[in-house]
Amino acid sequence: MLTPSYIIPPLPPVGVDFDAPVLLKALALAHRHLAELKGCAKSIPNQGILVSTLALQEAKASSEIESYVTTQDELFQADLQLAAGISIAAKEVSRYREALMLGYEQMREQQGLLTNGLLISLFQMLKNSAEEFRQTPGTVLKNDKTGKTVFVPPQDAVEILQHMHALEHFINTAEDGLDDLLKMAVIHHQFESIHPFSDGNGRIGRIVSVLYLSKTGLLEAPVLYLSRFINQHKTDYYRLLQAVRDQGDWQAWLLFMLQAVAETAQTTVVLVEGMRELMAETKQRLRQELPKLYSQDLLNNLFRHPYTRIEFVQRDLGITRQTAAKYLKQLAAKGIVQEFAQGKHMYFINTPLVRLLTEGER
Repeated sequence: MLTPSYIIPPLPPVGVDFDAPVLLKALALAHRHLAELKGCAKSIPNQGILVSTLALQEAKASSEIESYVTTQDELFQADLQLAAGISIAAKEVSRYREALMLGYEQMREQQGLLTNGLLISLFQMLKNSAEEFRQTPGTVLKNDKTGKTVFVPPQDAVEILQHMHALEHFINTAEDGLDDLLKMAVIHHQFESIHPFSDGNGRIGRIVSVLYLSKTGLLEAPVLYLSRFINQHKTDYYRLLQAVRDQGDWQAWLLFMLQAVAETAQTTVVLVEGMRELMAETKQRLRQELPKLYSQDLLNNLFRHPYTRIEFVQRDLGITRQTAAKYLKQLAAKGIVQEFAQGKHMYFINTPLVRLLTEGER
């Protein structure tokens, strides 16, 4: 059997100065920007709009870290649930979004508990598999360019299960007294080091991070997604993960994650404010130009689904297909949405929203 290259530490890890001044300064900044995002998110009347729309952006960024690269257009096309022509990458991203949403719903149903059973459910949805935690040895992490082994996680199935039970307890108890943002960073590192699944550990670990922020009340809904920041600093991300294992450099890792939270919260505030303003403008146009069509449910549909279709409007508004089609045709005639065709299917794009989301990638 392969020999693991890192001894998984107890939780919280010992010998770490969590009260170091440099950490406390970064912690205060991250909390401030996170609190601003929490307040800003409340300005969107339906939190489900943010969760659904931003989750797709997170799914795209997180999947790109694992080399599943797709375009915004392809993603929104996949969201239309039209079976033809969807790439493998787009399917992977869609499954990631579904797994994230599943995790959020299950955690709420379990009174805020983030359990191993929930993590296994995420993996099974993400990979379309019935597997659970790794049972057979042989898993190693290699450098993509050189092929050199950089890390050997625990190999024994019993040991993996023991570590995951300890991590589950750490996630769901507050007896350690550790600040929640520092704890999130420790949880992420511990999960990635245990590497409990045969695949998808990076993506599941990033889902766990945002679910933990919701669990602790730092956010009311999972709308802070760190994958874009990690993607932009991927070399540092992997280097600092390994520096903890090789040199015990927890401080640099914790600072990286706090910076990720602070910067991501700031960019997300800008995006949410843009969505709020765009919703207000669209609401005003609907009331002025199409007063007989206006409803909050219709407005919500146009922002929950940047690419929408007759069936979505029919379902969300509880109206007939004929009426839904009529509504969308009138919206297109006024330029509020743009009409497109894919084969025999029609769909309608909220172009200003798509533009806002696309600009948010830069």
